[in-house]
Amino acid sequence: MGKKEKITACPPVPEIEKELKREQYRSRYSSVLKSTVYTLIVVAAIAVLVATLWMPVFQIYGSSMTPTVSEGEIVVSLKGSSFTFGDIVAFYHGNKLLVKRVIAGPGQWVDIDAEGNVFVDGQPLDEPYISEKAYGDVNIDLPYQVGDDRYFVMGDHRATSADSRNSTIGCISEEQIVGRINFRVWPLSRFGKIE
Repeated sequence: MGKKEKITACPPVPEIEKELKREQYRSRYSSVLKSTVYTLIVVAAIAVLVATLWMPVFQIYGSSMTPTVSEGEIVVSLKGSSFTFGDIVAFYHGNKLLVKRVIAGPGQWVDIDAEGNVFVDGQPLDEPYISEKAYGDVNIDLPYQVGDDRYFVMGDHRATSADSRNSTIGCISEEQIVGRINFRVWPLSRFGKIE
C-alpha cells in the first residue's frame, strides 16, 4: 500500500471574497489615514508660516488699552508699512511687545492740555475710543514734534498707560512695529473687528 497523501481543501469562495474585501478596506483605511496626517501637517506648517510672517497672533497683557482691548484677549495683527491716526499697533520695546494707538506720524506736532485733551498740529483729536481723559505720566516737553520715521503712540487707558508721553518709551520707529491690530478672536463674545 502506498502512502496516503494529505489533501487540504481550499476555503469556499465567499470566505476568500470576504478576506479580500477586508484586506482592501485595511489598505484604503491606511492610505486615507496617511493622506489625512500629511494634509494636517502641511496645513499646520502653512498656518504657522502665515501667523509668523503676515498675521501674528497675540494675547493682550495689562490694561493700557482698555476698554478697546482687555487683558487676556487674543488678537490678530496684519503686517504693514504705513500707519495712520487711530491705528492700533503692536511693537517691540526692549524685549516686550506693547500695544498702543497711533496718535501722530512723522513731523507732526503733539500737545496735551491739563485735562488730557490731545491736539495734533493744533487740532483737537476726536477720541471716542477712550472712556476718560487724563494727562498721564508726561516727562517730555510739550508741544512735541514727532521725529522722522517715528510714530507717537498712546494707550486708550490714559491714566495708567506708559507710552510716547514718557521718554522711557518715546516715539517708536517703523522697524519696531510688528503689525496693525485688526481683529479679536477671543473671547468669542467679543469676536470681530477692532476699531
